[in-house]
Formats: sequence, C-alpha cells, structure tokens
Amino acid sequence: MHGDHDHLHPHDDHAHHPDDHAHAAPAERWKHDGVRVIPGDKLDANTAQTPGMFRQAAINHARVGAQKIWAGTVAIAPDAKTGVHHHGALESVIYVVSGRARMRWGDRLEYVAEAGPGDFIFVPPYVPHQEINADPDQPLNCVLVRSDNEAVVVNITDVEPVERPETVHWVDPIHKHP
Repeated sequence: MHGDHDHLHPHDDHAHHPDDHAHAAPAERWKHDGVRVIPGDKLDANTAQTPGMFRQAAINHARVGAQKIWAGTVAIAPDAKTGVHHHGALESVIYVVSGRARMRWGDRLEYVAEAGPGDFIFVPPYVPHQEINADPDQPLNCVLVRSDNEAVVVNITDVEPVERPETVHWVDPIHKHP
C-alpha cells in the first residue's frame, strides 16, 4: 500500500514526523518547535475573566501551540472574592504561590476549604466555585493549569450562597479526619 511506512528510508527522520520542518537541518529541528520560555512579565491578559480576579495566560494554543493544556496566573486583591463560575468540562489545578486562598463550592457554595503557599487545589469539571482572598492585607497569587488549551469560563450570576458554608477537610487513605 502506498501510505505504509515500509517504503520509507529507515534513516530518514523527517519521514516519521510530517509536522516537522522538512528542510531544517537536523541540529535546528527543534529550534522553533521545542522548549519555550514565557517570561513572567509577558503574560497575556486577553483571556476569559471573572469579576474579582485577574487572569493572565502563559501557555495556550494561540501563544505556543499547546494542544492539551492551558496555564497561567491568577491574582485576587486583598479581601476580595470572585464571582461564582465553573470551567465546563475542564479540570483545573491551582497552585498557591502567596497569600491565603479560601475556596467555596457547590450549588449554593455550601462547602469551604482553605489553602496557603505551596498547596495545590483541584477543581473538577462543572463544579460551581468561588475563590476568596482570605487575607485582608496581602494579594493572593496563584498558578493555574487546565486540561485543555482554551480557557473555558462560565460565570454564574443566579447563585444564592448559604450563610455558613460547611468546612471540608482533606480525607483519604493516608489522611485521617481531624
């Protein structure tokens, strides 16, 4: 059959990588399609926003050709909270760089947990949530990674939050309930 690889020369690297620059010298093959460094002061604020927070994209399809992930930063002013939102089918990971994050989630934001510097937060698909800066004096700064290259944000305006959310502790096979 004409499309089979057995007709290709075994030492022809480019035959196996149709997306590579076919005419590039082997030493330059990954020059523009290899590792990319995005300087922290060159992030892109032209991404989906939610009231109360400032998101900036570092890694996405438009900037670096990412196919499966989105990454960027989020900043929340002291004592501020975001609007309620979710991220569709995407999974999100938030890494707290500095400050104190209070997360509320659920249909009526009935659950709450806090995270500090060095902590990771996982947000499953479609979970309505709100990020709160629990520190009245310091900004909350986080790194955000999502499971697709587009920043899906669905802002929800008709949530009636419960007065006192239930604190949820991390419990798993190696962490017992306090």
